[in-house]
Amino acid sequence: MFTTITLPLWFFVLLVLFATVTALSHFLFPSVRWFFRKRAERVVDRLNKKLTRPIEPFKLARRTDMIQRLTYDPDVTQAVVEHAQEFGVREDVAFQLAQRYAREIVPSFSATAYFGIGTRLAKWLATALYRVRLGHYDETLTGVPRDATVVFIMNHRSNMDYVLVTYLAARASALSYAVGEWAQVWPLSRLIKAMGAYFIRRKSRNALYRRVLARYVQMATRNGVTQAVFPEGGLSLDGALAPPKLGLLTYIVDGFDPEGRDVVFVPVAINYDRVLEDRILIAAGEAGKRKFRARMSVVMGFVLKQLWLWVTFRYHRMGYASVSFGAPLSLRDYHRAQRDGAIKTLGRELMRRIEDVMPVLPVPLVSEVLLSAEAPLSRAGVEAAVAKRLQDLAFAHIHLPRDDLAYAVEVGLRQLTKRALVTVTDDHYAIAPSEAHVLRYYANSISHLDAADAA
Repeated sequence: MFTTITLPLWFFVLLVLFATVTALSHFLFPSVRWFFRKRAERVVDRLNKKLTRPIEPFKLARRTDMIQRLTYDPDVTQAVVEHAQEFGVREDVAFQLAQRYAREIVPSFSATAYFGIGTRLAKWLATALYRVRLGHYDETLTGVPRDATVVFIMNHRSNMDYVLVTYLAARASALSYAVGEWAQVWPLSRLIKAMGAYFIRRKSRNALYRRVLARYVQMATRNGVTQAVFPEGGLSLDGALAPPKLGLLTYIVDGFDPEGRDVVFVPVAINYDRVLEDRILIAAGEAGKRKFRARMSVVMGFVLKQLWLWVTFRYHRMGYASVSFGAPLSLRDYHRAQRDGAIKTLGRELMRRIEDVMPVLPVPLVSEVLLSAEAPLSRAGVEAAVAKRLQDLAFAHIHLPRDDLAYAVEVGLRQLTKRALVTVTDDHYAIAPSEAHVLRYYANSISHLDAADAA
């Protein structure tokens, strides 16, 4: 028993290493996890006292538990059996595939990451790039029941949409976004999951994947998670609102129980004086395909240029960015008046409510005027044409900086001339050669208001 044993040094080091890892995993790591979990719970308790809509327990559940709950859901297990039969594979192989889909979709929300880092970074970035304005806030929003699930339905102009709405909704609740494949790049993916977003494969035709995604969305909705959805399914390539794609809306409606928790859709309209990705999106639209990406050299060149302007005290923000919140729609009330083609009708109604509150900003206004002009316009001519256009938009949500028409025109012209989209000759403004398509992109954001006002 007390006999001395001689061991090779490498074996002894390996033995000590395994013993250390075992001791840590059994004694230290659980204590450390318990300490941080208790601290996180105290953070959430403090936050919930300040938020209009407290963070639901479902959102705070451990990610591993949520993945297990999702993969063992009866609907998902039935889809596993169907997938195995359809593709001739074993059920355990199909089940592992469902687990992989669940791990890809389910977020790992961190209240500290969201409110300690995310919302502060969103505020800094949004206000550094734009003069941010709340364009319209429907009064009925204050009457939304606290126990209802709120789903923000937003138009999609730019990747800055996430930043703007996160910043403006920071006092209300933590939003759970549906994000596309672009966000699955490491390490960005880890941060996005910590912010509570869930990934979706927009073009996947796999029935098993769709069932796993549908069940996650339905679980989150039924448990009161505040969500943000882009029904257009992607960024606008021409600046105009696109018809809704009904995938996520269908999942929400199919999982809705009229006797349970209500779901309230809140329309959100977003508009900009400048969209950072405008030329990339326009080029993709002209090419007729949605595959686009920004080269890192272009992105870094843009960042360095803005830093140089800031250092030399010549930096100007990129005009205004405005967000408007429209009249909410209760799914319970809508369900009671259900008609044929209810999902399509619901999608069109939500897009109409977004159209109704679309903010009218200086650059889209001035772009419309210059595009409709038959000859270069003087500064006074631009102001007169904008004033006439505003009369046609009597019921629109117009943002005039400082409530001053002349200053609004100045802001619009400054942004367009600074980017060389408009030329000035003898104090007359004209669209630069081959740049009309960029002005059309901005004018399209409010072009639908003609038909709305006529109606």
